Amino acid sequence: MADSTPLLSQPNSAESQSTTPPLEKYHPSLDSTIERCIGVFGWAQFFQTLLVSLAWLFDAQQTFISVFTDAYPTWHCTTHQHGCNSLSNICHLPKNSWAWDWPSYTSIISEWKLECSSSIITGLPASSFFMGCLVGGFVLATLADSSLGRKNMIFLSCLTMSLSSLLTVFSTNIWVYSALRLVCGFSRATIGTSALVLTAELVGKRWRGQVGVMGFFCFTIGFLSLPAIAYLNRGSSWRSLYLWISIPGIFYSMLVHFFVRESPRWLIVHGRKEEAIATLKSIATPSHSSCLTWSFSEVSCQEERWNNGNVFSTIKMLVQKRWAFRRLLPVLVIGFGIGLVYYGMPLGLGNLSFNLYLSITLNALSEIPSSLITILLIGKLKRKFSVLAFSTLSGIFSIMCALKGEVWTRLQIGLESVSFFSCCTALSILLIFTIELFPTCVRNSATSLVRQAVVFGGVFGPMLVAEERRDGVSSYGVFGLVIGCCGLFAVFLPETRGRALCDTMDEEEHKEKAICNGEGDVLA
Repeated sequence: MADSTPLLSQPNSAESQSTTPPLEKYHPSLDSTIERCIGVFGWAQFFQTLLVSLAWLFDAQQTFISVFTDAYPTWHCTTHQHGCNSLSNICHLPKNSWAWDWPSYTSIISEWKLECSSSIITGLPASSFFMGCLVGGFVLATLADSSLGRKNMIFLSCLTMSLSSLLTVFSTNIWVYSALRLVCGFSRATIGTSALVLTAELVGKRWRGQVGVMGFFCFTIGFLSLPAIAYLNRGSSWRSLYLWISIPGIFYSMLVHFFVRESPRWLIVHGRKEEAIATLKSIATPSHSSCLTWSFSEVSCQEERWNNGNVFSTIKMLVQKRWAFRRLLPVLVIGFGIGLVYYGMPLGLGNLSFNLYLSITLNALSEIPSSLITILLIGKLKRKFSVLAFSTLSGIFSIMCALKGEVWTRLQIGLESVSFFSCCTALSILLIFTIELFPTCVRNSATSLVRQAVVFGGVFGPMLVAEERRDGVSSYGVFGLVIGCCGLFAVFLPETRGRALCDTMDEEEHKEKAICNGEGDVLA
């Protein structure tokens, strides 16, 4: 493993140790024990979190690749007879009066002669992908909390996603292609969730936000790589794009299998204490690793008593516990509004009078300052206020994109970029917020449900964009209203900045009651 010398020092560590609540000195909690072991961020933790975060890169590529492979190609008139011009509908023109600007194999539309097919047929691959995401998110959501664990979930999901993407290269028609996109969407449904939760559980609470944003930054890099790869292969077959992103994904899956460590929190909650100690020893700094066995000998490590072997028991916990459901419902609503904008806006760029490659690049680039701002300020930002503020800001600028007039048209791409930037920031903070709202035994499931709410919002994006092309109804106006209204639900959530992570439902419920009774400062 990598050298475990400290990479980032925790300021005022002596002070923080001296203020440990008296009760915890005699009965140390699991969280405080793990915090003492890995509270200092070392090189081993950096290597682990970086390797896990790379899963987001391949996730982003699979999510947005259809923007280029399924794009409607440009064409030109070969003769001006039959009334052929740039405004003509090619479905009403003789085939010999027009031609594609690029070879037919550059897009599935031109290769399989789908230019005159209904929007249902041409949109089937993208819809199948998102439908696979929804089904996969529901079916696979609890496996990372129950039987598989975080690491195995990432490994199997990345491997299956990449293999299905590789098989897409051999598609012979739209139906086979759509079926493989469905499998791909199903496989990638929990990649981001498992990666986000695993990185948060490998570090101390001071660095949770920073390592979480590493994943978002990798997602941005994956998103940004697509227009570059597509531009370099703009005269090649659309199948080459899938080769470029699937083969590296398979190699990455192997790296995860051999080098990534399982979450020590998950191991302890499932009664695998010795494995948890071994994992902590491998990632802790030398000054902390020597006292690990002694520290855990004082902690009573019990499995979550609700975990009865049913993979859906974690969802049952979230619904039956009133405090958990009061947190889950608002974050799901917020996730839906953010997802509508996050997935819908890139699809709507084709309706703007701007170059598609450049527009997608600007959207991807807007995620970089979003990630950087979150990395730098996540330790200072209040979660509830930040989600509310950035979702409202995104809504305002999205509505401004819908305004008519020559001046507004010139400003559209700038307004859209600001709105997308605000949406990305709101999404990053929401996912970190969700991790802090729920205990270890249901954390992955809760975060996965929020991500599925984001994907569910994205399902309606293509519909709104298609409606704008057909009837002129502004999709950006609807985007703005929805995300603005959904963001208001943040006021119903408790603030979590600086709070310690809980591991069981009973522990979180006890903390909830203590906060309500004014004892929050003691338990934070």
